[in-house]
Amino acid sequence: MKFGPVPLARAEGAILAHATQAGARRIKKGTRLGEDEIAALREAGIAEVAAAVLDPGDLDENEAARRIAAALKSRGVEVRDAATGRVNLHAGKAGVFCVDRALIDAINAVDPAITVATLNDHVRVEPGRMVATVKIIPFAVAGTLVDAVEAIAARGAVFGVHPFTARRVALIQTSLPGTKPSVLDKTVKTMRARLEPSGSAIAFERRTPHDEASLARALADAIAGSDIVIAFGASAVSDGDDVIPAAIRSAGGTVERFGMPVDPGNLLVKGRIGAVPVLGAPGCARSPKENGFDWVLDRMLAGLDVDAGTIAGMGVGGLLMEIATRPQPREAPAPSDAPAAPPNVHAVLLAAGRSSRMGGPNKLLASFDDTPLVRRSAERALASRADGLTVIVGHQAERVVAALAGLAVETRQNPDFAQGLSTSLKAGLHAVPEAADGALVLLADMPEIGTAALDALIDAFERSGGRAVVRATHNGKRGNPVILPRAVFVAVDGLAGDTGARHLVESGLAEVIDVEIGAAASIDVDTQDALARAGGVLEG
Repeated sequence: MKFGPVPLARAEGAILAHATQAGARRIKKGTRLGEDEIAALREAGIAEVAAAVLDPGDLDENEAARRIAAALKSRGVEVRDAATGRVNLHAGKAGVFCVDRALIDAINAVDPAITVATLNDHVRVEPGRMVATVKIIPFAVAGTLVDAVEAIAARGAVFGVHPFTARRVALIQTSLPGTKPSVLDKTVKTMRARLEPSGSAIAFERRTPHDEASLARALADAIAGSDIVIAFGASAVSDGDDVIPAAIRSAGGTVERFGMPVDPGNLLVKGRIGAVPVLGAPGCARSPKENGFDWVLDRMLAGLDVDAGTIAGMGVGGLLMEIATRPQPREAPAPSDAPAAPPNVHAVLLAAGRSSRMGGPNKLLASFDDTPLVRRSAERALASRADGLTVIVGHQAERVVAALAGLAVETRQNPDFAQGLSTSLKAGLHAVPEAADGALVLLADMPEIGTAALDALIDAFERSGGRAVVRATHNGKRGNPVILPRAVFVAVDGLAGDTGARHLVESGLAEVIDVEIGAAASIDVDTQDALARAGGVLEG
């Protein structure tokens, strides 16, 4: 491939490097120039263009990306169409994503022009979540490079999603004098929520005194009709001969592992009674927040082997105590003369909706002071103290993306936008960079939200140390936008339908700070009347 200025007379078949205005026609970047485009450029007085000219044997970016994605496709993974040299691959079912790092590294070593990025190994995924992306950096690559990638992919399963299987789960909880029934009730509720993504259910529940004999009897009763048995102790396991491991042995089972190199989750017990695996849950598993127990349970629900060696190998990446899914560290940080860096906030603009109440026109393309509403919202977010902006698109995605042309934003497609707001919220949070401590979630149809209001929310989030939910209000009534700390991200995966973050915000997972920003917090433009009152003008 040759890249650079190309005289128009020799430009037919070349790939346009930059979007170009040819009279009334705008020719997009990446367009393969044909007779019509050449004629339009010539009529506009353009003599040469910046373009890529393919050599014999070259593949354009989309064809190369398609071939590589097809070679990588494996169980449980769906391949989306190519665009701008990128193909995204998504989970077809809920399950555990597994990836062969050595093969991915080998592919990425073929040539810098070819890149494949994936989620981490053994990550829980829901249907539709992006698990990998193939990106061709230049406009074309040599076909021999793609051949080399295909040969590497043929060595074995590069990645895949091991789908969850519905399991019958037995839940046993021990109690001591003073154990609150509400704690046990909450544990049942939390476990049901953990099991729901896999279609699993609690088929057996028992509460028993916290002693070896009582628990052993409960375990013996539980295994008859269960695929997995989970036991919560009223007191933390402190020794390999404590109540839970001792009861497993008394019931005729074996203890395969006590302790795991994941924090929180150190005090997990893994055993077996006959063919039925038994988990002694650490105390942190009573909380919905991610911990080592989730790592083991998810793999078991996906049919993956979890033995003592598997658990021993979880140490790298196992330090969860400081991640946002566990917002409070066990000990205060050591004194330092250097001021702590303020929490990092990434903005997410939800712009995927169908504008169904508009009766046809897309409200996000309505003009406010000669600017499309979605662009106006994006510009104000970019002007705030948020560190970056991702825009989630869906309905009329190409038109919405076009309205954002030239802005320093990343756009992400939500293929499930028709299923409601929750899908866009999940897509947005999945797109938040790992370095961000929270997400500033904005609705693109709120024209009065200004940069000063966004900065006020960010200020409040920083004062909370990045641990609180921050919500805009109007006269004390909840509104939007909202900042979600990373601590609650995992809970968003449980939302469904046309549901936003309201119930999650009010669930008690994190402190909520309300910031009064005035009427802007409650003004959206769902109808044509509302849009007109706000000063918007619909297209055409």
